[in-house]
Amino acid sequence: MTSKIAVSNQKGGVGKTTTTINVAGALANQGQDVLLVDLDPQGHATEGLGLADVYESSEPHLGSALATIDEVPNISDIVYSQDEFDVVPANVDMFTLETDLTGAMRSRERLQLLFDALDYDYDFVVVDCPPSLGHLTDNALLACQNVLIPALAEGTSIRALEILYDQIESIEQGYDLQINELGLVANRVEHDGEAAEMMDWFDDTFGDQLPVWEIRKRVALKRAWNNGVSIFAHEEDSDMEAEFAQIATHLEEVA
Repeated sequence: MTSKIAVSNQKGGVGKTTTTINVAGALANQGQDVLLVDLDPQGHATEGLGLADVYESSEPHLGSALATIDEVPNISDIVYSQDEFDVVPANVDMFTLETDLTGAMRSRERLQLLFDALDYDYDFVVVDCPPSLGHLTDNALLACQNVLIPALAEGTSIRALEILYDQIESIEQGYDLQINELGLVANRVEHDGEAAEMMDWFDDTFGDQLPVWEIRKRVALKRAWNNGVSIFAHEEDSDMEAEFAQIATHLEEVA
């Protein structure tokens, strides 16, 4: 069975897309067949994987696929094959989806319907969620029922995590299912007092329930993004490869 993982935090600037791309790269590097889905209308993962030229492409694309309910399109038609892993890019038209899906039939189940129509069995599907809570993020949480949570090592993360957990609980109750929190990825950790305090808070709050990984700020991660690949396909080595590899190994065991 395909393991599906939503990478979600409604707070922007937490390293969500960097986490998504490098976790997908780590899984692929360990021999898994991976599909990355860019569900963020801003298209940062699409751009970071060298697909900026298809962001404004005409239909069919992910936006038109999610807007359709009468006839579920074949998501395989909008999959782009990359050297590391396959990608379903975002599209600029997705900015209207929050409005389009409001009050629409099965508005939170569109992504699940697309996944059900996949004609290829991937080992993992990793979904980069928007930096907001709404229909698109709900679609990802419902379709994946597994969530990996990126967060910054700073005090503003506490409230953001509380809001995300409230939303997860709401979906669980509304659809009578369980969404599994797979771990927390603390991003852009630097050597300062606030970061140290937050890492202690992450460990105290989640350590008994979830693994907490520490991703330090590294220019190599940005350079890999600029080159359209994960750190594992980038020519420059980084000590963060080992950390992302640990995340991938954990996901292989639990997702």
